[in-house]
Amino acid sequence: MDEKTRILRDYYTFTIPHISVFVGAVLGLLFVLRISITLALGVFSALYGLMLLIVHAIVYPQFRSNWIYRLGLFGSILLMLVGVFLIYSSL
Repeated sequence: MDEKTRILRDYYTFTIPHISVFVGAVLGLLFVLRISITLALGVFSALYGLMLLIVHAIVYPQFRSNWIYRLGLFGSILLMLVGVFLIYSSL
């Protein structure tokens, strides 16, 4: 594994769990508030995708040519689109 891939992997290892805990707490609050399941999952997915896109925007200048970065960016965009679709379909 080359140096840039290892650095990106370590960066994701230390940042993504914090995002997951925060967005999971938001999902838990939405469930406690008895929001419909589809709307709650849509908000969860859109917020999770947005926060991951922010992480990807921060590291873009250093890792834009890395295949792991591109795969993660594609996954974040897909997660965001699914969240927006779920929100739209539940309203």
